[in-house]
Amino acid sequence: MKEIRETEEKMKERLSFVDDLVSALKEGIHTDILIQPGSGPPIPAHRALLAIRSEIFKTVLSSDECKAPAEDTISLPEMSHEEVQCLLEFLYCGTLKPKERAQAHACALLIAADKYNIPFLKEFCEDLILQSLGPCNSLQVLEVADTCSNVRLKEHAMDTIVKHMEDVVLSAAYDSFALKNGHLSVEITRALLIEMKKAKRTEPGVELRAARHGNNALSQPEMTQISDFVYSFPSS
Repeated sequence: MKEIRETEEKMKERLSFVDDLVSALKEGIHTDILIQPGSGPPIPAHRALLAIRSEIFKTVLSSDECKAPAEDTISLPEMSHEEVQCLLEFLYCGTLKPKERAQAHACALLIAADKYNIPFLKEFCEDLILQSLGPCNSLQVLEVADTCSNVRLKEHAMDTIVKHMEDVVLSAAYDSFALKNGHLSVEITRALLIEMKKAKRTEPGVELRAARHGNNALSQPEMTQISDFVYSFPSS
């Protein structure tokens, strides 16, 4: 028990030590660079920490244009003020709280992690996104995963879309998604057809989706139309 208490105390001391860095960010203690988001006022930060956390930032800060004046600014026009604030907080302390706030900005932070080469943030965002992945946000996650070439997230998002095809593909959100992401729409269609062909082989004589999804199944006319289309493909 004594060893456990000592370990807990040491952990608290380490967390307190890291919290000092966050205080330096929030209170603007000896900051020497400004981060300008796409909207809102710039946020003061520290060159050294940015350079340590990201090779991209290190390269930018080492360029001739950024070498002297303290009023230098790095612009992140693709991010909102709140997203930049979250990014900086993570860079300073290695986490982001509360969890709801982190999840709300996880997709934007994943794109930033990919763009600015911050592997630890990438892993953090992946886990957050997977925890909240569902039919309602699967299209957004698929789009972000494709932007970042994130195979893990893309596979999970595609699986979710296929599993909940009626909720996703027949929704109004899918219409606008398809207009912007033609190539992903094609991939979704292929994934759905592959899933249906699997169902055809493993569930002969049973309606393709009804047996698996109960009340969420397609209507009989829709089932017949899609079934006839799938059956027109030769089995491999």
